[in-house]
Amino acid sequence: MNRRTFESALTDAGVGRILLNESMTRHTTWRIGGPADYFVLPSTVEELSRAVRLAGQFGVPWTVIGRGSNLLVQDGGLRGLVIKLHDQFSEVSVSGSRLTALAGRSIVSLAGLAVRDSLGGLEFATGIPGSVGGAVMMNAGAHGSEISRVLDWADVMDGSGEVRRWMSSDLAFAYRYSRLKDEPGIVVRAQFQLEPADKQDMANQIKAWSRRRAATQPLSLPNCGSVFRNPANAHAAELIEMAGLKGLCCGDAQISDKHANFVVNRGAARASDVLWLIHHAQEVVRERFGLELETEVRIIGETEKGG
Repeated sequence: MNRRTFESALTDAGVGRILLNESMTRHTTWRIGGPADYFVLPSTVEELSRAVRLAGQFGVPWTVIGRGSNLLVQDGGLRGLVIKLHDQFSEVSVSGSRLTALAGRSIVSLAGLAVRDSLGGLEFATGIPGSVGGAVMMNAGAHGSEISRVLDWADVMDGSGEVRRWMSSDLAFAYRYSRLKDEPGIVVRAQFQLEPADKQDMANQIKAWSRRRAATQPLSLPNCGSVFRNPANAHAAELIEMAGLKGLCCGDAQISDKHANFVVNRGAARASDVLWLIHHAQEVVRERFGLELETEVRIIGETEKGG
């Protein structure tokens, strides 16, 4: 493929803002990651569809990201096209007790809007630093609840740029899982079915959760959220701490000394540093407890050449 030809096609098609060799450190909450060959920021569903169709026509691999939480981009970066659903892709509408949002909307922001309108069911999401699309894809959850409990439907775009509506029951939700983790597709928008609730009661609960997060999680340092899924009948953080790994460093990456299921960037951490800590924690926990730690974080991209 001729790079200039594909770049020109993107420009001519009108797919939103286009950046070349864009560092992914600017687009992940870990502040880690090599460059993306092509990086576009569509503002409408139509622009997104054009970008996906063009990538298919030119045989260019594509990756969609939201707000960059729960994401580790390797040091060699991403080949092909990266599509970011961002603040311009975040329109929300309210109809009775139903909230509908484009996929780039912050799930925290959406939960806040629900509380404002005295609609309950999304309060658990006020501490999840991701987008609506990402939350649906991974069935994000906290405080004993998760997206699958409130999702009505999601509009999903396929590789041809066509959109189909998937009902919640179509998505085969499980713990931190939906079918979209295994099948290609882009969540474009989602509708949530909520219930009338007391605004002050919800605000009080959110404040209590926020205080707990501040006391137990390393919120002042770049991180991706939880690195590992909890094994059945166990907690990843407790296993890592009991294995003596809390506070362990590799370069500027550290298993947080505040919460062992967080890896923080203390300055100039590289993806290779984070991956070493991930693999080391998995190995030690396996040897000590006979349990497998599965990553919750999505790992994409290429290792750095010569690395």
